[in-house]
Amino acid sequence: MINRLEEPSGGRIEIDAEDVTALDAKGLRRLRQRVGMIFQHFNLLSSKTVADNVALPLKLAGELSRSAIDARVSELLARVGLEEHTNKYPAQLSGGQKQRVGIARALATEPKILLCDEATSALDPQTTASVLQLLAEINRELNLTIVLITHEMDVIRRVCDRVAVMDAGVIVESGPVAEVFLHPQHTTTKRFVLEAAQVDEQRDDFAHVAGCILRLTFQGDATYAPRLGTVARETGVDFSILAGRIDRI
Repeated sequence: MINRLEEPSGGRIEIDAEDVTALDAKGLRRLRQRVGMIFQHFNLLSSKTVADNVALPLKLAGELSRSAIDARVSELLARVGLEEHTNKYPAQLSGGQKQRVGIARALATEPKILLCDEATSALDPQTTASVLQLLAEINRELNLTIVLITHEMDVIRRVCDRVAVMDAGVIVESGPVAEVFLHPQHTTTKRFVLEAAQVDEQRDDFAHVAGCILRLTFQGDATYAPRLGTVARETGVDFSILAGRIDRI
């Protein structure tokens, strides 16, 4: 709905204070040039080279000369690390390379927003990590807003600042990533977080434990301070650590 490939049934969608639901055909074309899109299964044209796939949005826009398009394509392929594959065809590329072509194509018209629809779900873990690192660099260096749709919680932990959890088409929870992951409120969010942490909430391992059971969470600089040692030394309280984990968010 952000780029109106899906028409909303009601309400308003505002981007930079502009109501995109009110745009006519010309305004919609202008909007879509400002909103790049990366697809789950690459959606490259198999009969065109890497360079031609990246150049396609620029040719459709019709605002640059051939030489200017070639220069822009070279710049984009260098950014995604594919300058040596300019004249290859999609069938000659790995999955990660295909997705990098898709990223370069999405950046061709210098968009303000980049939509990523399950952009890493078709990739292996190592390739996923390199593509996420590239997206993070693009986000920082180009000051580009990325809207990333995914079911993979690790993807959100690695690159996102904020997260919105959807269930049956409704946003049920949203906020900063660290806050939502550490203190999930909605049942759907809790299920996602527990699955990602490989924690079974049905376990009753601690049912027989006497005394008080506390959950402690440390963030930021507090993570590196010897809090538990200080508690034991200054209060004389004995305690056991029943479970624990460290995450980088």
